Amino acid sequence: MFEPRDGVVKIGVFYDGNYFLHVSNYYNYFHPKRRRISIAGLHSFIRAQAAAEMGIDYKLCQVVDAHYFRGRMSAYEASQRGNQLYNDRLFDDVLMTEGVVTHYLPLRTRAGRKEEKGIDVWLALEALELVWMKKYDIMVLITSDGDFVPLIRKVNTLGTRVMVLSWDFEYTDDTGREIITRTSQDLLEEVSYPVPMQDLIDEASTTDAMVNGLFVAQESAPKSYKNIIDKGDVKVSKTLNMKSGYGFVAFPPNNLFFHYLDVVEGDFNDIHDGDTVEFTVEVNEKGNEVAKNVRKVSEDVELTMGLGDYDDNYA
Repeated sequence: MFEPRDGVVKIGVFYDGNYFLHVSNYYNYFHPKRRRISIAGLHSFIRAQAAAEMGIDYKLCQVVDAHYFRGRMSAYEASQRGNQLYNDRLFDDVLMTEGVVTHYLPLRTRAGRKEEKGIDVWLALEALELVWMKKYDIMVLITSDGDFVPLIRKVNTLGTRVMVLSWDFEYTDDTGREIITRTSQDLLEEVSYPVPMQDLIDEASTTDAMVNGLFVAQESAPKSYKNIIDKGDVKVSKTLNMKSGYGFVAFPPNNLFFHYLDVVEGDFNDIHDGDTVEFTVEVNEKGNEVAKNVRKVSEDVELTMGLGDYDDNYA
């Protein structure tokens, strides 16, 4: 049995933020779970996984540090993208509530796209310094990136075990793109505890409390909607996260996707974030609810809404 150095197993968790958000979006929009990953549930899972690997009591395993790293657009840029500024702050509140320290670098424009620059290096340096200073028993990485192999090798020399939580999945998004996520095998070969999260989630029974706890409960999801109007088959709500050719309508418990071909009156390009629309709710061929027969309406009806969703606007 493992004997903790200081009475408890000290765990430090480090999030590759863009990767984590990609995974959370997958479970919220494309996986049958249709829910986001819970930060609190994930930390409980990590503690349980560490206890099982080390053969000790769950209570002796504690997440003593958690850090989230991501590139971020400026406040001005976010304010120009509908509810993005609010969404960023909402997710900050979630992280803050769970004691997760945030680390942001400004996104850089390259070839017309916003890209992260230097954030992985910062994560690696911060993680190595904290492992050395605080002598974690386990460092947990939430990533799939092989660029972290040198970090893991250095951490191994310090006597700290490394756990990697990663997901391998593929799906077709609502625009027809094939999205494939694979974890670096070089990364997995270096760690003490590789945890294939997608297998654990998909193979778990519906009564597995620890796996179910990985997801935000519907009734406590970090979003609230007030005064969404129900006219029978026709609903009225606000648009958000409008992109080129598609967008979303705010509607509990998840936002509803719609394609430009689903707009029945007017021009899709005239619909912007925060506009009021009428729509019907239908089920697509994948069994997911989507918005159809979307029509922009006047602002005569005031809708008070808290759009507490945190979508990946950098993809």
